[in-house]
Amino acid sequence: MEEQPYPDHPERFEILLCREGLSKCCYWEAEWSERFGVTIAVTYNSINRKEQRSVCKLGVHKNSWSLYYSDERYYVCHNMRNTEIVSGPSYPSKRVGVYLDWSAGTLSFYGIFSEIVTHLYTFYTVFTEPLYPGFGLWSVGSLSLCQLE
Repeated sequence: MEEQPYPDHPERFEILLCREGLSKCCYWEAEWSERFGVTIAVTYNSINRKEQRSVCKLGVHKNSWSLYYSDERYYVCHNMRNTEIVSGPSYPSKRVGVYLDWSAGTLSFYGIFSEIVTHLYTFYTVFTEPLYPGFGLWSVGSLSLCQLE
């Protein structure tokens, strides 16, 4: 990764955070190219971006919820709890669907492999602020939002 010549900024993350907050029902899909270190998450905009590195990571903080993919395994993380998803698909895909129902307090992740969609995990909570999708890529590769038809 090439270092950018921009000054430090208090709202800068080490990961990608979307500009628009979500507070209704939304669905999106993301796809990546490598088998190591991908995070797909949502967070409140109020998350501290400059605190200790571990506290800023998506899913580690109480104000963020994430799915992490590494070495063909899925994990979910929220508020310092990291849980491996053991009932996922036999062949984990590198494409995930995310369904947010903000008013119902649910955030669901789905593995998408060809035409097969497998529920991976659902978080249940009471959301109090708009949520911002966030993405982290912890190795060389690419991560992109998918065009839905």
